[in-house]
Amino acid sequence: MSSFIKPTQPFLQRVFILTVFAALFALLSACSSDDVKEDPYLNWSAKDFYLAAKSDLKLAEFEAAIKKLETLEARYPFSKFAKQAQLDVAYAYYKYDEPDSTISAVKRFIRLHPRSAHIDYAIYLKGLANFYRGSSFLDGMFPRNLAEHDQQNLKQAIKDFTSLISNYPQSIYAPDAYLRSIFLRNELAEAAIISAEYYMLREAWIAAINRAQTVIMYYQTAPARDRALDIMINAYKKLGMDQLAKDTQAIKDMNPAASKATLPADSVIELTQRKDPLTPQIN
Repeated sequence: MSSFIKPTQPFLQRVFILTVFAALFALLSACSSDDVKEDPYLNWSAKDFYLAAKSDLKLAEFEAAIKKLETLEARYPFSKFAKQAQLDVAYAYYKYDEPDSTISAVKRFIRLHPRSAHIDYAIYLKGLANFYRGSSFLDGMFPRNLAEHDQQNLKQAIKDFTSLISNYPQSIYAPDAYLRSIFLRNELAEAAIISAEYYMLREAWIAAINRAQTVIMYYQTAPARDRALDIMINAYKKLGMDQLAKDTQAIKDMNPAASKATLPADSVIELTQRKDPLTPQIN
């Protein structure tokens, strides 16, 4: 009668460990094989990514363009197309209505290429991202009153456009930035007037004066300036401050109506709806 040899405990442990390792190796090999099969860009060159992304941009396939541009830079960071991709991805994010990502991409481009000939465009694009933040397709049918929206975005857009005008006065984007800065200043002045008029209705005379004074201090060329002075005159009278009312009236009489910074209605509509600055070509 043959004898049965019982496996020892160490032997069973070694068998178990080898089995686990074999299973893990097979799993990793399968995953690696699947990854290769699922990567449609495995053999693409930097130029392939760039041309495909440009095609996506023309077709308004912005999400696809973003993916290709970011993959291009990740795989070919030192290619001649990488720098262009950094600028194009900012534009793609802008068109995809992702203002935070747009601004982040712009800041990164400026940080990496502070002497680029296209810094003016980058600043302009950053201003546009803040200018249109919160807009939607409904704006074409029901134009927004920007004075009733988040003022921080409008103020930041003014800073961006002012920076462009100050540092790159000869830029092809400077004239449009100038018009937009006027428009935004007028909107912020209007927002202050709306607030001041609300306080007047509530008979909060001091608060009304304070809001009106912001127009005089920061937006002197805005059409709302004269309304701000009128609010201050009326509020001073309500408070019994007749001398201050007379002084404010004298200031108004000595200064012509603020009409210099008024934009035609068609220009305002165009400014709020024009959103297509194409990216410049980097040599």
